[in-house]
Amino acid sequence: MKKIKTKLLMLFGNKQGMEMVQVAILVAIAVAVGIIFKSSVVDFVNRIFGNLDAANF
Repeated sequence: MKKIKTKLLMLFGNKQGMEMVQVAILVAIAVAVGIIFKSSVVDFVNRIFGNLDAANF
């Protein structure tokens, strides 16, 4: 693990580069979770809007 961190620090040169790597990993995880649960979220939103439409506001 230390070798990987050392290589990444050498690649980016400073800690700001490491922060960018961490942000990129978090964004990738968020996108993956969004793709996995896409159908559940779409069904939920459609059900909510269907209920609102049926309520005749």
